[in-house]
Amino acid sequence: MSMQQQFAAALLDPQLDCPAQLRAWNGSDPAKRFAVYRNNVLSSLIDALAASFPVVQQLVGETFFRAMAAEHVRSAPPRSRLVVDYGADFPVFIEGFSPAGGLPYLADVARLELLRIHAYHAADAEPVNQQALAAALATPERVGALHFQLHPSLQVLESAFAVVSLWAAHQGEGQIARVDPGQGECALVRRHGLTVEVSAIRPGEATFAQALQQDQALARAAERALARDPHFDLGSCLGQLLACGAITQFAYDSEEQ
Repeated sequence: MSMQQQFAAALLDPQLDCPAQLRAWNGSDPAKRFAVYRNNVLSSLIDALAASFPVVQQLVGETFFRAMAAEHVRSAPPRSRLVVDYGADFPVFIEGFSPAGGLPYLADVARLELLRIHAYHAADAEPVNQQALAAALATPERVGALHFQLHPSLQVLESAFAVVSLWAAHQGEGQIARVDPGQGECALVRRHGLTVEVSAIRPGEATFAQALQQDQALARAAERALARDPHFDLGSCLGQLLACGAITQFAYDSEEQ
């Protein structure tokens, strides 16, 4: 193992000694200086996770969160120089972290917060020309063959838990005591300008948006949504997507070939 590999391994494993080759320029004890550096690295990465997953921290408390985050940092060190990228594996880690087993919704709350980060850093895209789209929607014989491109920031999360209500309650929207965590919810995450918005949507609407992201034609996407949710309203769903600028382009099957 190279000196660099030993150094990196010892940084995140308190059971490993300071690399023997280290020397301090002023003759001081390298082990003491390394211990300070190790603590700073660990603390910085925990702080990064706390900044990315504030609601998760609020749900479990700072002490529990930092202990959990420390375990994650040691098991999954950064793979990118960008701190904003760190934490992609945190929801999966939480799911398998036995001390958090009493909060089965915690991993999905983390997934929602991760989607918000992705949405914030997603590429920009201009909303579709609504007049042109209205003209296309006014030709019923072809409307079913329309394909839509959705905004790069748009993400859908389906959960068996009340992730949207839990997240919203921690933003001051509603009371946490009134939230039933076991009530499944679907979330639509979308950046509007510089603001990332989180909305609760029906299961049919979630299926519809996912089908459009998979480049399925409007007719097929609506069929899938209705099969899942008989109360799915195509007009209302399209209206909501247009209102938040989520549709950026459209084309017919024949135009894509």
